Amino acid sequence: MTVGVRVPLRLADAHGRVATDLRVSLTDRCNLRCTYCMPADGLQWFPTDEVLTDAEVLRVLAIAVGQLGVTRIRFTGGEPLLRRSLEDIVAGSARLRTRGGGTPELSLTTNGIGLDKRVTALVAAGLNRVNVSLDSLDRDRYAALARRDRLDAVLAGLAAAEAAGLLPVKVNAVIMRGHNEADVVPLAQFCLERRYQLRYIEQMPMGPQHQWDRSQMVTQAEILALLGQRFDLAPAAEPRGSAPAELWRVAPDDRQPGGLLGVIPTVTGPFCAACDRTRITADGQIRTCLFSRTETDLRTPLRHGASDLELAELWARAQGLKAPAHGIGEPGFVQPTRTMSAIGG
Repeated sequence: MTVGVRVPLRLADAHGRVATDLRVSLTDRCNLRCTYCMPADGLQWFPTDEVLTDAEVLRVLAIAVGQLGVTRIRFTGGEPLLRRSLEDIVAGSARLRTRGGGTPELSLTTNGIGLDKRVTALVAAGLNRVNVSLDSLDRDRYAALARRDRLDAVLAGLAAAEAAGLLPVKVNAVIMRGHNEADVVPLAQFCLERRYQLRYIEQMPMGPQHQWDRSQMVTQAEILALLGQRFDLAPAAEPRGSAPAELWRVAPDDRQPGGLLGVIPTVTGPFCAACDRTRITADGQIRTCLFSRTETDLRTPLRHGASDLELAELWARAQGLKAPAHGIGEPGFVQPTRTMSAIGG
């Protein structure tokens, strides 16, 4: 045994999983009020002094990539385009080097509003991929779900992302019973025609407290049944692995090209056993699971002189306590007190 050689830290838990995918929230603020995410009148936003500064975000990312083995970074919110310095944060992240000597993959989850005006600068800064939320192609249904009439802005953002070369452009759609089941097939046609990668998402208990009802959730099986009325579907051969989506191949016909469609069955078919994610909230809290009811404070030691190694060890210890699964299907499941916008997707 060699004395004095430190074993590299990694974000491993007690269940054999290693986190290499970091979701970092840059703000809890949002310019939509989606019904499944927050109340109509919004939320109490974090005070500015509680949100990590640009320098603090970049230091956290450097620790994650350089000391903890993170290879993928996704910027989330709230709505990350509301962070005026987003381009600077992306550029700083693109200068980081993974343990293998490469650059981390940088992606953005956004509602698409304003993306058309910033995507060129974001790509120049080093952004690799984008996921855009689009729950309906019908203006009235979109406005009812988002509580804002911004469909045109979202479509402009999608087109701009494609033109800027952020391929494949990914689209996320939350399907809600009694609201937008009618959009399942039109969204698929829209995305297949443009070669966008569409992912339907089962509604999760991440919105206002006590408003999620599992019986009202549109399940993966129901989504596939609706798709099956229009498309010839077959399970994709690609293994799911740590990816949240289960994929299906769509056979081409005389009305549309073929392609892939995915469903993220977080509730009915979770991927917890292969999860490779860790999270940092906009106010500097470590969350090992989206549905966790506990957090580890990284901001306080960060602001009180902790070294990079001390912060990395704190993070590694927190990740080591990650639960085996989110437990949504268990009788004792309790929804997190934070909503999705305050956690980061």
